[in-house]
Amino acid sequence: MVTALVFKVERCQSELVVPTKPTPQEWKQLSDIDDQESFRFQVPMIQFYRNNPSMEGKDPVKVIKEAVARTLVFYYPFAGRIREGFGRKLFVECTGEGILFTEANADVTLEQLENSLQPPYPYIDELLYNVPNSDGILDSPLLLIQVTRLNCGGFICAVRFNHVMTDGFGMAQFMMAIAEMARGDLAPSILPVWQRDLLSARDPPRVTCQHPEYDQVDHDNDIEGTMIPFNNMTQRSFFFGPTELSIIRETLLTHFHNCSSYELLTIFIWRLRTIALQLSQDEELRLLCLVNLRTKFNFFPLGYYGNAFALPAALTTVGKLAQNHIGYGIELVEKAKAKVTEEYMKSMVDLMVMKGRPHFSVVRSLLVADLTEAGFEEVDYGWGKAIYGGPASGGVGLVPGLISFCVPFKNRNGEKGIVVPLCLPAPAMERFVAELDALMNIRTP
Repeated sequence: MVTALVFKVERCQSELVVPTKPTPQEWKQLSDIDDQESFRFQVPMIQFYRNNPSMEGKDPVKVIKEAVARTLVFYYPFAGRIREGFGRKLFVECTGEGILFTEANADVTLEQLENSLQPPYPYIDELLYNVPNSDGILDSPLLLIQVTRLNCGGFICAVRFNHVMTDGFGMAQFMMAIAEMARGDLAPSILPVWQRDLLSARDPPRVTCQHPEYDQVDHDNDIEGTMIPFNNMTQRSFFFGPTELSIIRETLLTHFHNCSSYELLTIFIWRLRTIALQLSQDEELRLLCLVNLRTKFNFFPLGYYGNAFALPAALTTVGKLAQNHIGYGIELVEKAKAKVTEEYMKSMVDLMVMKGRPHFSVVRSLLVADLTEAGFEEVDYGWGKAIYGGPASGGVGLVPGLISFCVPFKNRNGEKGIVVPLCLPAPAMERFVAELDALMNIRTP
């Protein structure tokens, strides 16, 4: 386990950064996917950058802060505030009030942080200061950014965003725009597109498909089933490089070999995690399969930065998942994803309105989001690409341990792979690690 380094962070007073030019004062309606209960939380992201001698004399804090102000002219809804209307409908009031920005200095070098450049970050509270009363979903700044200079000339850029405004791909698009402005461009190469009505309910709304991902399992009798006790949760991340991925692939039957690394890892972790949690054999499980609607359908314009994914559920029991070959899980996921047609998507949007914008089912559920193609590590403010760019934690969301990520990562040996942060009760985490080590060692020559 990584032990926390002790270092000092000195922060300036947080301030509001506003667009550099006047922006429209208007109300914008969020989509009927954006404002579901599932997305009403904040997401922390983090990027680490090395010193670049060619940027000598340039201050990353000043460069990024000015770039944010210029980018907000194009992405002006981010400078506004979320309001709630009738039926829990969410809107953005484009007030131009701005986003929260914190300047900081840390007496530590990237070399000292070398062992901790993957989530979870034990010092995230220092690098992304939670400004008091800033983290509400309603009536609060929609972005919080902290840029921290390091002793070595490198820096850390940490961001917290309100999930009802955007998803991972939308946020990466926004950060790419900031980076382009930081490097001197006059406008983002991909202009933002609002068009949230693309995911608005029909009139009248009608649910025409089954959506087990939004089944409301009885929580009163089964609250422990959501994740089991929350009072002893622990976070760890796991790196899967070429060796680990090939060991897992060796277990696959021939006809599953085209399975993506993300899908393979998701099912592998779902199965191992289920075994580690020691649930009853006949209990029902859900894997929420993330389907990116941008790539699935061709009617989303380039630049759309709203939430644009469906979460069809693969359902099985603990016994079936644990006792079957990994290919069983792959088949479940492929069947679940195949359900996402245009009609399914419209039915899901209509369900949001008819059922009061519910949270997806949390009881014995898992969601692993694919960020391998999002591009957070590609963001270059002028100092080069990030050493790591992605989530700062594996325990995001309203229920601890429910959501995880697959994030591209290069380890200390220069191996490219995928890192997966997990949040589990401590005894289950110990069992997970033991199972994983046994599987990897058995098949490693």
